[in-house]
Amino acid sequence: MDTSAEALTAAKRAAGYVAADMVEDGMIIGLGTGSTVFYALERLSARISEGLRVSGIPTSFQTARRAQEYGIPLTTLDAYPVIDLALDGADQVDRHLRLIKGRGAALMREKCVAAAALRFAVVIDEQKMVPVLSGRVPVEVIPFAIRPVMTCLRGLGCIPSLRDGIKKDGPVITDNGNFIVDCEFGEIGNPEELEDLFAKIPGVVESGLFCGFTGKTTVIVGNQKKCRIITSADVIP
Repeated sequence: MDTSAEALTAAKRAAGYVAADMVEDGMIIGLGTGSTVFYALERLSARISEGLRVSGIPTSFQTARRAQEYGIPLTTLDAYPVIDLALDGADQVDRHLRLIKGRGAALMREKCVAAAALRFAVVIDEQKMVPVLSGRVPVEVIPFAIRPVMTCLRGLGCIPSLRDGIKKDGPVITDNGNFIVDCEFGEIGNPEELEDLFAKIPGVVESGLFCGFTGKTTVIVGNQKKCRIITSADVIP
């Protein structure tokens, strides 16, 4: 592993550990998907072995498997429709704490869990913090409607592409049995409006824009030396 890769890994681990240390005894927590969150699971496992009592709601099969390996008890949104804290990552975070998520294809379950949480802790490395959201926005789409949805997405000014699997032939299939369309934009001037426009397209299940949780979001920006913590109180309107 080269020096830059080691630094990135250290930053992710630091952010994940800080997030895991936000968890209090008896909490029901959401468990996001992605490499930075897996460091939070690592730290939670150590805390559980020291006596911490928690239950987690995983946002993907991958996270559920990892949590089981770490000995983290699991539960569901059916059992706990309101939860204490959700831990997750992000692909981009802007200065208003709006997010792009879903490059791991778990965006719908991640948004359900974030909506159910009283607090939302987002762990990232420094390169994920951006002045303006831009680039690829994942959208989950039911297979039945993929062609008309692609047409509608082009009408929003993006270049949509069906995401293909890496170790399989054909498209990525989400844990919900749907497709992922990656929508390439330039700078996104009004993320809230775009999120609403995605939601109005028949056949779209959910988008990777997370604009509705800024008031309860804490962003933990990983660094080898000291993590930076940003809350809604730090956001300039």
